[in-house]
Amino acid sequence: MRGFRWPPPPDGGPRTWGPGPGAPRTGRPALPEPETELVATPHGVRLERLVTGAGDPVTVFAHGLGNGIATTRPFGSGVTGRRIFFQFRGHGRSDSPPGPWTYLDLARDLRAIADLGGAGRAFGASLGAGALCRLLAESPDRFDRLVFFLPAVLDTPRGEVARSRLTGLLDAVADGDASALADVVALELPPSVRNTPAGWAYLRQRLDQLLRDGLAPGLASLPEQAPLRDAGALAAVTAPALVIGCAGDDLHPVAVAERLAAALPQATLHVYDRPGVLWTERADLRERISTFLNG
Repeated sequence: MRGFRWPPPPDGGPRTWGPGPGAPRTGRPALPEPETELVATPHGVRLERLVTGAGDPVTVFAHGLGNGIATTRPFGSGVTGRRIFFQFRGHGRSDSPPGPWTYLDLARDLRAIADLGGAGRAFGASLGAGALCRLLAESPDRFDRLVFFLPAVLDTPRGEVARSRLTGLLDAVADGDASALADVVALELPPSVRNTPAGWAYLRQRLDQLLRDGLAPGLASLPEQAPLRDAGALAAVTAPALVIGCAGDDLHPVAVAERLAAALPQATLHVYDRPGVLWTERADLRERISTFLNG
């Protein structure tokens, strides 16, 4: 991050009120990331994995584009049993086979990690929600409980605003441009958080990870794709599902969450009234997910 043109203030940020109840307020550096492992899969792609907790049930967590284990772990903080976090191909230390890739490739990654760990429940965020939909279209009875957090796309490609944002992220990572990358990542934060110690700490952690690990070129075609040709392919999924959306989220239109919930026979839809729920509704979100998955 030596080329970063606008570093945080020496004390981590201005002394303002933080992002809201239940969200982190500290500007201190994040704790060291836990040690992960690389696991071989039947389709020949080694994937980075972290396993926490013990016993049953076993839940697998699938992250969004440009995110990874660190950003999905908070979703499992109240979930009982064993929790399996991993990095899709092209993220972190996972392999990057020649691209371009499709949602079918991501579904294979997710299936392999779930099968190797004996996971009976699944959580998918954004890109991970799309991969989960693709897996379920082929194996509707694979999981007995499902959570979809901010699904971004279902059977039509993302809109222009979302494609532009994601392309900007991939380009900034490829160029190693910390300042441009910070501009893109800052959009993940609610405006009230962007100039706080917690916001600076989040930016530091995300930039350190993205500039260290990079993002593979094979990811570039994914924003133009959809996981399904027809949402009707999910009609055979009988597992209880929780679909979580947010109004006003350009990357994750609430209409996608509504259509996904309508396509799943046993789905419950919850829509927050504003984006940035990891900051503004953190406690409620964790309780909602854990209550559903622990049921």
